[in-house]
Amino acid sequence: MSEPQPLREPVPAAAGDPDLADVRAAQAHRPAFEVLYRRYLDRVYGYAFYQLGDHHDAEDATERTFMAALRALPAFTDEGASFRAWLFRIAHNTIANARRHRSRRRTEPLRDDFERPAPNADPASLVLAADEARRVRRAIAELPEDRRQVVLLRFVDGLSSREIGQVMDRSEGAARVLLHRALRDLAGRIGH
Repeated sequence: MSEPQPLREPVPAAAGDPDLADVRAAQAHRPAFEVLYRRYLDRVYGYAFYQLGDHHDAEDATERTFMAALRALPAFTDEGASFRAWLFRIAHNTIANARRHRSRRRTEPLRDDFERPAPNADPASLVLAADEARRVRRAIAELPEDRRQVVLLRFVDGLSSREIGQVMDRSEGAARVLLHRALRDLAGRIGH
């Protein structure tokens, strides 16, 4: 008779998830979700704002994202996706719903191009920087939907290719290829 083999714990795909301890705490005690909320509030809001282009819609989408995440948190497992990718997938779906709702309302958000200059800044460089920022924002807005999203997820929200793939329901390799194409397209639009 052979010796019984020791049981080995399965290694979850998101074993390196830095949020896992806080997720477990929030699953055990709902008020502990505040730690995750504070950590990701600005990132989710920024993602929503860049996608929707309107502060009020972005605030609403952010609120809906965190409410949905809080409701779904008991079902979150660390197998497959990190908490951050899971949260941004919820944000992605919430923003898609907001866009559908907006298309039925047929309203256009007001543009907010006003940026406050730094004290003692050179006026000529401020004008050039503001012009360049407008060109980049305009070029990003003109990208096809999937390319715009991959650029925002990578450079505004700092998600990895793996996390972007999880948010956009693609493989990691497909997310990398999409990012490469988006950057090439963006460079062509900006003229650099």
